[in-house]
Amino acid sequence: MIKGKNIAIVGLGKEGIAAANYLSTNNRITIFDIAPEEKIDKVFLNQLKKTENIEFFFKGTKPKAQNYDLVVRTPGLRFDSKQVESLSSEKTIITTGTNIFFEQCPGLIIGVTGTKGKGTTATLIYEMLKLKSPNVCIGGNIGTPALDLLPGLNKESVVVLELSSFQLIDLRKSPHIAVVLMTTSEHLDWHTNVDEYVKAKANITKYQEKQDFTVVNADFPNSVNIGKQSHGKIYSFSTQSKANGAYLLKDKIITNISREKFFKTSEIRIPGIHNFQNIMAAICTAQILNVNENDIIQVIKTFKGLKHRLQLVKEIKGVSFYNDSFSTTPETVIAAVKSFQRQKILILGGSSKHSDFRALAQAVVSDKNLKCIILIGEESKRISDAIEKAGKFRGKVVDGLKNMEQIVSKAYAEAKAGDIIILSPGCASFDMFTNYQDRGEQFMQQVNKIK
Repeated sequence: MIKGKNIAIVGLGKEGIAAANYLSTNNRITIFDIAPEEKIDKVFLNQLKKTENIEFFFKGTKPKAQNYDLVVRTPGLRFDSKQVESLSSEKTIITTGTNIFFEQCPGLIIGVTGTKGKGTTATLIYEMLKLKSPNVCIGGNIGTPALDLLPGLNKESVVVLELSSFQLIDLRKSPHIAVVLMTTSEHLDWHTNVDEYVKAKANITKYQEKQDFTVVNADFPNSVNIGKQSHGKIYSFSTQSKANGAYLLKDKIITNISREKFFKTSEIRIPGIHNFQNIMAAICTAQILNVNENDIIQVIKTFKGLKHRLQLVKEIKGVSFYNDSFSTTPETVIAAVKSFQRQKILILGGSSKHSDFRALAQAVVSDKNLKCIILIGEESKRISDAIEKAGKFRGKVVDGLKNMEQIVSKAYAEAKAGDIIILSPGCASFDMFTNYQDRGEQFMQQVNKIK
């Protein structure tokens, strides 16, 4: 328990509110945000505990005298940012809500990270464990901040946390079970380079001890290297070769953790080879914790995926619409496109994350079933140039559309019965939409307007 400290919290987002609510009972809290007060979402402010222990400074202002024992950074801010460093002295400890949670959690922690698939895998693990024990919860980068969960936990609790590189970059303790999914590159507008991104992810295994476990995707070199840093038992899974945890063999997933078992891929409800990988990771984790085989199968058969993640929206006159708005990297677009063998129309593009589109362009040019690409947003030109350099694209390229109504209307006009329309942008959304959720919601709204 942290008591009697003078604490600065930098950033008034969801994690900042959770930190303030958890720490304000026994400490003096000062919250800083660079936005003016009128721009702060009132929903966040209304979630704060009503206490005299909290003081606010907006628009970059600071008190004249400051001497903080702890500075708690929220995930959007780097630990070496000016906002954080300006509040620190020689004796100040810079920490995060995630670090505080790991230090004080009385139960077992399962951490899930990777470039994509974190939310799906964490939810699969949660659903499997929930059938074994009611004392299981899920949070972190998905849904509930970790510190909001902490007061309700005990020694019997199991917590499944989705962990981003922003949360992991200065983590000082690893979870009991670390799940490392496909790790390529992302957030290069925040990280200095790919090496820093991967190094940040590696903290999920770096501090593991002999009694701990790592579940790692063997199909991605960065993931394998992260796994190697663990001092615990390592189980690998693969869709390409045999592995000691789980692997794909024709139409079955074979697992080896307790004894050899198999699960039929035909029973999986979520499309795509990448989702086979996510399911393998979840099965391995569940088997480490001795979840009943029937409970695992029940979740596999019924889990339909998360919103905005290759989500089937509707089928209209034989045309299927999939919302994959959560796709913000070229790698996830490639995975989405490879998930379907029918004729496809792909909605692609958005705001910049400094991604490399060469591999995506190669996948586009080589896919015989991709009949049309609708390019949107400020990255249209870079994507178009990458496709041109990759070779001759057999299909049609459309750009210049201004809003989601035009985008969906044009996609549907290009489609025939049996075709699939996929919104899988591979980019951030901030040039045309508020966020990826807004982009996905607008897509679904326009699809549902089609008569």
